[in-house]
Amino acid sequence: MIRHLVLFKLDEGVERDDPRVVEGVEAFRALDGRIDEIRSWELGWNFSDRPIAHDFAINSSFDDRAALGRYLEHPDHQAGVALWREFATWVIADYEF
Repeated sequence: MIRHLVLFKLDEGVERDDPRVVEGVEAFRALDGRIDEIRSWELGWNFSDRPIAHDFAINSSFDDRAALGRYLEHPDHQAGVALWREFATWVIADYEF
């Protein structure tokens, strides 16, 4: 199994209730059940106030690297990525477990 973990940091001055952010969250929330390769899907807002913390996280799993690749190329995933590029940066970790 492959874990795909993504941590998002909103750009300076962008808040959670910004309409672009709301749309971006909903775009990623909708992927669960829409893309066959997804085996598990969790997402949510960070509640930690530590300065090193990111704002939003997606924690997902896939059967193997090929399934992750198909997910990454899926048009619905790419549409969500395009939205988030407008107001955030992110880091990822992909690992086998």
